[in-house]
Amino acid sequence: MTTVDFAPLFRTAIGFDRLARLVDTAAAGQDAQSYPPYNIEKTGDDTYRLTMAVAGFRPEELDITVKDNTLYVSGRVSPETPKTEILYRGIAGRAFERRFVLADHIVVEGADVNLGLLHVGLKRVVPESLKPRKISIGGVQPTVIANDSQGAAQAA
Repeated sequence: MTTVDFAPLFRTAIGFDRLARLVDTAAAGQDAQSYPPYNIEKTGDDTYRLTMAVAGFRPEELDITVKDNTLYVSGRVSPETPKTEILYRGIAGRAFERRFVLADHIVVEGADVNLGLLHVGLKRVVPESLKPRKISIGGVQPTVIANDSQGAAQAA
């Protein structure tokens, strides 16, 4: 594996510490587990859906939390005494925790479990102050302040 040192870039950049954390998280995530499998779909211009295969989990055994632009999805199987003897277990029922780094202004709209799949709705909500806005030209007369002593006397 090749290691890349981003330190020279961050010496002259201010406010990019979140980017450094994101790169570190992505590098650490390459060796992460692959259970449970998931899909990330783009369902519209600003909407996404995370779908995870959570067969064997009831909704009360799943936990979804958002903290510091990170979505945490975890599952804890409640200890049950099986009524039968299991000869082969092909459906994994082990506990898990998956983390997903969310981009700025991404919010979780809701979640649902259907047919063994957990669906988490995500949407990009850009604040009004960051949206592009049209600036009209004209209509407001600019204020002119004179620099000479005569103009200053007239203004007073």
